Amino acid sequence: MRAYSTRPATATGPVRLTSPSRTSRPVRLGHRHPDAGRHRHRPLLREHGCALFPAFVSRPRISRLLTGGDRVVVVGSTAAGGAALRAEAVRAGHADRLDFHRTDLASMAGTAALAERLRDRHEVLDALVLGAGRFNTRRVETAEGFERTFALYTLSRFLLPELLRESLARAVRPVVLNLCGTGGIRAGRIHWDDPQLRRRYSGLRATMQGARVNDLLGVSFAARYGDSGIRYVLYNPLFVDTGLADPFPQPARSLVRLAARLFATRVEQITPGLLDLLTDPPARPLSAFRRKTPVDLGRPEFDQETALRLHRVLAELTADR
Repeated sequence: MRAYSTRPATATGPVRLTSPSRTSRPVRLGHRHPDAGRHRHRPLLREHGCALFPAFVSRPRISRLLTGGDRVVVVGSTAAGGAALRAEAVRAGHADRLDFHRTDLASMAGTAALAERLRDRHEVLDALVLGAGRFNTRRVETAEGFERTFALYTLSRFLLPELLRESLARAVRPVVLNLCGTGGIRAGRIHWDDPQLRRRYSGLRATMQGARVNDLLGVSFAARYGDSGIRYVLYNPLFVDTGLADPFPQPARSLVRLAARLFATRVEQITPGLLDLLTDPPARPLSAFRRKTPVDLGRPEFDQETALRLHRVLAELTADR
């Protein structure tokens, strides 16, 4: 990629995770790693965009990580959210380990600028959590000409691991955790002739295409960088109450909100498993989970040839921007 190629970090010094080795035992979701208390000043990049997963910018969750000694970078789209997090960190005495970057991850230029700032500030990144996305009931284009769901759910999640790969590779046990629809509904496909759905857009079609894309992003990354030590984890938290109803007009909004209240999992219930995956990622270059259940990587949606084809398409789309 020409426009968004990485360059060496210029930070004054690394922020490292002290850990005895790169190897890890099989992860047990829902249980904290026994060495978790030893990890200090570990830069966990909490990537959050457009309220897909508000738990990662909620004050209790960030406070828990900061109290445990982690260095946390939060990426969000609103100044108010950043101010609330900063105020909580100041009160708790952890302000020096919290960074907030206001960024619209639907902007490729903004995403590239964010990656550059992070490389300059953090020579070493231990974890990158990908969660940007939003359900759009109607088709909207960004200022750069990308369909917004495609920009958030596909392009930002493609670019960030690529642009931060060198910082991740310097860590002792680096991990990319992609919150996505892996191992769920097999519906959806990649519209190779019209990936931005200019002709037949629907919010469901765009979202399901993104689910298939993110499976392949993990496959492609692991295929190309499997010997780098970076572990790529696809994680499907299933139906979580994260404000899915907000984009819908009434009366659909009330119905979706009611369904979430009745059937969705609370954010607090899935957080421990996610933290375990960050603390003690699986040893394999690529793994996938549907909540606590491992997903078979032999399924058709993880085809490596298709994944590399997608990589070429996305690299070409972003190279000239």
